[in-house]
Amino acid sequence: MDLLILGCKRKDRDSQRLLYQHYYSYALSICARYSRTMDEAKEAMNDGFMKVFLKIDQYHGDSPFKPWLRQVMIRASIDQYRKELKHQKHDPMESAHAAFTQPRGEANLSHEELIGLVQRLSPAYRAVFNLHVIDGYTHQEIGKMLRISAGTSKSNLLKARENLRSMLERLDKISYEKVN
Repeated sequence: MDLLILGCKRKDRDSQRLLYQHYYSYALSICARYSRTMDEAKEAMNDGFMKVFLKIDQYHGDSPFKPWLRQVMIRASIDQYRKELKHQKHDPMESAHAAFTQPRGEANLSHEELIGLVQRLSPAYRAVFNLHVIDGYTHQEIGKMLRISAGTSKSNLLKARENLRSMLERLDKISYEKVN
Protein backbone atom coordinates (compact mmCIF):
# COMPACT_ATOMS: atom_id res chain seq x y z
CA MET A 1 0.00 0.00 0.00
CA ASP A 2 2.88 2.37 0.77
CA LEU A 3 4.18 1.98 -2.80
CA LEU A 4 0.72 2.75 -4.14
CA ILE A 5 0.53 5.93 -2.07
CA LEU A 6 4.02 6.93 -3.18
CA GLY A 7 2.92 6.39 -6.77
CA CYS A 8 -0.09 8.65 -6.16
CA LYS A 9 2.21 11.31 -4.72
CA ARG A 10 4.18 11.14 -7.99
CA LYS A 11 0.84 11.62 -9.86
CA ASP A 12 1.17 8.16 -11.44
CA ARG A 13 -2.19 7.42 -13.12
CA ASP A 14 -1.90 3.64 -12.65
CA SER A 15 -1.31 4.08 -8.92
CA GLN A 16 -4.28 6.45 -8.69
CA ARG A 17 -6.49 3.99 -10.55
CA LEU A 18 -5.42 1.10 -8.30
CA LEU A 19 -5.97 3.15 -5.13
CA TYR A 20 -9.40 4.19 -6.41
CA GLN A 21 -10.34 0.59 -7.19
CA HIS A 22 -8.99 -0.71 -3.88
CA TYR A 23 -10.96 1.79 -1.74
CA TYR A 24 -13.99 2.25 -4.01
CA SER A 25 -16.47 0.23 -1.91
CA TYR A 26 -15.23 1.64 1.38
CA ALA A 27 -15.41 5.25 0.16
CA LEU A 28 -18.81 4.74 -1.46
CA SER A 29 -20.23 3.27 1.76
CA ILE A 30 -19.17 6.40 3.65
CA CYS A 31 -20.59 8.80 1.08
CA ALA A 32 -23.83 6.82 0.73
CA ARG A 33 -24.67 7.49 4.37
CA TYR A 34 -24.70 11.21 3.67
CA SER A 35 -26.42 11.13 0.29
CA ARG A 36 -30.03 10.82 -0.75
CA THR A 37 -29.29 8.74 -3.85
CA MET A 38 -26.52 6.47 -5.04
CA ASP A 39 -25.74 8.95 -7.82
CA GLU A 40 -25.18 11.69 -5.23
CA ALA A 41 -23.00 9.30 -3.22
CA LYS A 42 -20.88 8.49 -6.27
CA GLU A 43 -20.51 12.18 -7.06
CA ALA A 44 -19.37 12.92 -3.50
CA MET A 45 -17.02 9.93 -3.59
CA ASN A 46 -15.47 11.03 -6.88
CA ASP A 47 -15.05 14.55 -5.51
CA GLY A 48 -13.43 12.98 -2.47
CA PHE A 49 -10.99 10.97 -4.55
CA MET A 50 -10.09 14.12 -6.50
CA LYS A 51 -9.26 15.75 -3.16
CA VAL A 52 -7.28 12.68 -2.12
CA PHE A 53 -5.17 12.86 -5.27
CA LEU A 54 -4.72 16.63 -5.03
CA LYS A 55 -3.85 16.57 -1.31
CA ILE A 56 -2.07 13.22 -1.03
CA ASP A 57 1.10 15.10 -0.07
CA GLN A 58 -0.65 16.06 3.18
CA TYR A 59 -0.77 12.39 4.12
CA HIS A 60 2.56 11.64 5.78
CA GLY A 61 2.22 7.93 6.45
CA ASP A 62 2.72 8.19 10.22
CA SER A 63 -0.83 6.93 10.72
CA PRO A 64 -2.99 4.47 8.73
CA PHE A 65 -4.26 5.68 5.37
CA LYS A 66 -7.83 4.42 5.73
CA PRO A 67 -8.85 6.88 8.53
CA TRP A 68 -7.32 9.75 6.54
CA LEU A 69 -9.31 8.68 3.47
CA ARG A 70 -12.44 8.41 5.63
CA GLN A 71 -12.03 12.03 6.77
CA VAL A 72 -11.63 13.20 3.19
CA MET A 73 -14.77 11.32 2.13
CA ILE A 74 -16.79 12.71 5.04
CA ARG A 75 -15.69 16.24 4.16
CA ALA A 76 -16.52 15.66 0.48
CA SER A 77 -19.98 14.47 1.54
CA ILE A 78 -20.43 17.57 3.69
CA ASP A 79 -19.41 19.74 0.75
CA GLN A 80 -22.03 17.93 -1.35
CA TYR A 81 -24.59 18.59 1.41
CA ARG A 82 -23.76 22.31 1.33
CA LYS A 83 -24.13 22.36 -2.46
CA GLU A 84 -27.49 20.62 -2.16
CA LEU A 85 -28.70 23.19 0.37
CA LYS A 86 -27.84 26.03 -1.99
CA HIS A 87 -29.74 24.52 -4.90
CA GLN A 88 -32.99 23.56 -3.25
CA LYS A 89 -35.31 24.35 -0.44
CA HIS A 90 -36.23 21.12 1.30
CA ASP A 91 -39.20 20.41 3.54
CA PRO A 92 -37.89 18.19 6.38
CA MET A 93 -41.19 16.35 6.60
CA GLU A 94 -41.22 15.56 2.88
CA SER A 95 -38.61 12.85 3.40
CA ALA A 96 -40.51 11.22 6.22
CA HIS A 97 -43.71 11.32 4.16
CA ALA A 98 -41.94 9.53 1.29
CA ALA A 99 -41.15 6.65 3.62
CA PHE A 100 -44.82 6.26 4.55
CA THR A 101 -46.01 5.95 0.98
CA GLN A 102 -43.86 2.93 0.19
CA PRO A 103 -45.23 -0.25 1.76
CA ARG A 104 -42.95 -3.02 3.01
CA GLY A 105 -43.58 -6.68 3.41
CA GLU A 106 -41.43 -7.59 6.39
CA ALA A 107 -40.49 -6.02 9.71
CA ASN A 108 -36.85 -7.12 9.81
CA LEU A 109 -34.70 -4.53 8.06
CA SER A 110 -31.43 -5.27 6.34
CA HIS A 111 -28.43 -2.97 6.62
CA GLU A 112 -29.23 -1.55 3.18
CA GLU A 113 -32.83 -0.85 4.19
CA LEU A 114 -31.70 0.98 7.32
CA ILE A 115 -29.32 3.07 5.23
CA GLY A 116 -32.26 3.73 2.90
CA LEU A 117 -34.29 5.09 5.81
CA VAL A 118 -31.44 7.38 6.84
CA GLN A 119 -31.15 8.56 3.23
CA ARG A 120 -34.81 9.65 3.36
CA LEU A 121 -34.04 12.16 6.09
CA SER A 122 -33.64 15.79 5.08
CA PRO A 123 -30.05 16.71 4.18
CA ALA A 124 -29.57 18.62 7.45
CA TYR A 125 -30.93 15.82 9.65
CA ARG A 126 -29.05 13.13 7.70
CA ALA A 127 -25.72 14.95 7.99
CA VAL A 128 -26.00 15.50 11.74
CA PHE A 129 -27.27 11.96 12.35
CA ASN A 130 -24.37 10.40 10.46
CA LEU A 131 -21.71 12.67 11.92
CA HIS A 132 -22.86 12.15 15.51
CA VAL A 133 -24.27 8.61 15.64
CA ILE A 134 -22.16 6.84 13.03
CA ASP A 135 -18.91 8.82 12.98
CA GLY A 136 -18.84 9.90 16.64
CA TYR A 137 -18.35 13.66 16.29
CA THR A 138 -19.43 15.99 19.09
CA HIS A 139 -22.09 18.62 18.50
CA GLN A 140 -19.40 21.32 18.71
CA GLU A 141 -17.38 19.59 15.97
CA ILE A 142 -20.49 19.10 13.85
CA GLY A 143 -21.37 22.76 14.29
CA LYS A 144 -17.98 23.83 12.96
CA MET A 145 -18.15 21.43 10.01
CA LEU A 146 -21.69 22.36 8.96
CA ARG A 147 -21.47 26.00 10.06
CA ILE A 148 -24.36 25.67 12.50
CA SER A 149 -24.57 26.06 16.27
CA ALA A 150 -24.13 23.12 18.63
CA GLY A 151 -27.75 23.68 19.68
CA THR A 152 -28.95 23.37 16.10
CA SER A 153 -26.92 20.18 15.78
CA LYS A 154 -28.59 18.74 18.89
CA SER A 155 -32.02 19.77 17.64
CA ASN A 156 -31.41 18.24 14.20
CA LEU A 157 -30.25 15.00 15.81
CA LEU A 158 -33.39 14.83 17.94
CA LYS A 159 -35.60 15.48 14.91
CA ALA A 160 -33.68 12.92 12.83
CA ARG A 161 -34.23 10.29 15.51
CA GLU A 162 -37.92 11.20 15.77
CA ASN A 163 -38.32 10.94 11.99
CA LEU A 164 -36.53 7.58 11.91
CA ARG A 165 -38.66 6.32 14.78
CA SER A 166 -41.81 7.38 12.90
CA MET A 167 -40.61 5.67 9.73
CA LEU A 168 -39.89 2.46 11.65
CA GLU A 169 -43.26 2.57 13.40
CA ARG A 170 -44.96 3.04 10.04
CA LEU A 171 -43.05 0.07 8.61
CA ASP A 172 -44.02 -2.05 11.62
CA LYS A 173 -47.67 -1.07 11.16
CA ILE A 174 -47.59 -1.97 7.46
CA SER A 175 -45.94 -5.32 8.25
CA TYR A 176 -48.49 -6.05 10.98
CA GLU A 177 -51.41 -5.24 8.67
CA LYS A 178 -50.05 -7.55 5.97
CA VAL A 179 -49.73 -10.44 8.42
CA ASN A 180 -53.26 -9.98 9.77
